[in-house]
Amino acid sequence: MSTVRSTPDSPCPPESMAAAARRKIRSGQWTAHTSGLADGHVQGNVVILPQALAGDFLRYCQRNPKPCPVLAVGEPGSPLLPTLGHDINICSDVPRYRVWRDGVVVQEPTDITALWQGDLVSFVLGCSFSFEEALIAAGLPLRHIDQGKNVAMYRTNVATQPAGPFGGPMVVSMRPMKPAAAIRAVQVTSRFPDVHGAPVHIGDPALIGIADLSQPDYGDAVEVMADELPVFWACGVTPQAALLQAKPAFCITHSPGCMLITDLLNNQLAAF
Repeated sequence: MSTVRSTPDSPCPPESMAAAARRKIRSGQWTAHTSGLADGHVQGNVVILPQALAGDFLRYCQRNPKPCPVLAVGEPGSPLLPTLGHDINICSDVPRYRVWRDGVVVQEPTDITALWQGDLVSFVLGCSFSFEEALIAAGLPLRHIDQGKNVAMYRTNVATQPAGPFGGPMVVSMRPMKPAAAIRAVQVTSRFPDVHGAPVHIGDPALIGIADLSQPDYGDAVEVMADELPVFWACGVTPQAALLQAKPAFCITHSPGCMLITDLLNNQLAAF
């Protein structure tokens, strides 16, 4: 069998934006939020659990597809996710992780290779960063991106459907928009059910248990102008709220806003 070698006449294919971003993350050159990185590529929320809890967590996701849309589930003990990218390693390709013990975050490393165990199962869930590209393409500005901030995220009083030890409130992300833009945003994001789909609430934050928009539970606050409405989407940080309730002895997640960048393209996730 012959082997194809790169020569000056047959150069290696150029590195994709996703691969280039992961290389920077893997080397420790990028440890911040990933909003706006690798335009066009799907980003994912990460939850890593012992195999004994993986079945319950999968059922939790299936019962709550708006905040927890499953993009991929790894093989027990394997840090690789070949359906999301040929070189993805979940131990090194997230800018910043959260290590949880008994429901408490005890560490936020940039690499978890030393913590990997043979019974761990990786879950990657859809992220709103994917539909943000479609919103921008539709001419809808996003203030947190314009200001270089992480999106604002809030715990709500909307209960998720429990499964095993997992349950708790839905977490939402918020983007301020003028009323006409909010209507257009519903139309645009409805096309992307695998990355949270249409908003779950528009308007008065108190109706979903949010007391103060200037104090997000995760991410960075952005101002809502007098002629704007806060628009709320289900958020993939919801599993972290579920972990606070379940209190597993050990698990790992991404740090909010610090996503796994995949080789999948956002337009591949459009339902119509």
